[in-house]
Amino acid sequence: MNFNPHALSLTLAATCAGSMLAAVLVFATAGASPEAPAQAAAAKTAEKQALDANAAELVRAFAKRNITLDLAGGLCAIPANVLIRDDLLEYLLVNGRGAAHESMLVTDVVPSQLNLALLTLGAKPGTNATWVKKDPAPTLEEMKNGESAYEVRPPAGDGFYLYAAWKSGGETYLYRIEDLLLDRSSGQTMKRHKWVYLGSRMVQAGDDKSQESFAADLEGNIVNIALFEQGNTLITGALVECLKQTVWQTNFWLVPPRDSSVLLVFARERLVALPKEWDARIPEVAVEAPAKDGK
Repeated sequence: MNFNPHALSLTLAATCAGSMLAAVLVFATAGASPEAPAQAAAAKTAEKQALDANAAELVRAFAKRNITLDLAGGLCAIPANVLIRDDLLEYLLVNGRGAAHESMLVTDVVPSQLNLALLTLGAKPGTNATWVKKDPAPTLEEMKNGESAYEVRPPAGDGFYLYAAWKSGGETYLYRIEDLLLDRSSGQTMKRHKWVYLGSRMVQAGDDKSQESFAADLEGNIVNIALFEQGNTLITGALVECLKQTVWQTNFWLVPPRDSSVLLVFARERLVALPKEWDARIPEVAVEAPAKDGK
């Protein structure tokens, strides 16, 4: 699917239309007569009703695409399935077109539609990781001993806290995504942090230079753990440790068996619990001992 750069403008325009009309009524009536305060109050009520109606319509539109939005709570959630449990990871989330052999989760949600949902929550693109040559450069001896000629500056800026939720044995589980990722070099789970929103980018599709596609749609890679220079995903891990591409694996002691369904949550602020009205959306996982071999 090609990403339509005008889609967001149209979506937001529909959401704001009622607000703009009500604002015009407020300015037009304020001070015009003794009834002005009552008219202004009525206009504000109309504005709120229009905004509520447009917000509800927006939530319904995303729900048809398997994207759950809580605008007031700053939350977005999508269904995903456990994929890789006992092998090295470079990605947290991909779809069927992505690097499925090195991702913990897979989803059917279209990346550009998820991107619109994240933008609707007010996300602003951050800065991807950058590789800067060291000055002075390390000596040949130092480089032979493993020192890099580059200093890596991790991603920075706006983003989301990521969670996974599922039910099993009458219990509801809600984990920070970092708790589900192991660093093999340290034996510890990933440090908790805010993942940086990149928003992917437009790239040339094929040989026709006039045709561009949304990179995340084209490649199918949605959230990366390891750092990549291209910035083609929607969200990236933002730790210096994410530079290491051969140490991350699924925390199989906690993550359900392969193919189990989970709810992946993108939160603007840290969570204590999910909204009660989302309870029916949290998938049930069969009670069984996790298989370490990932099968």
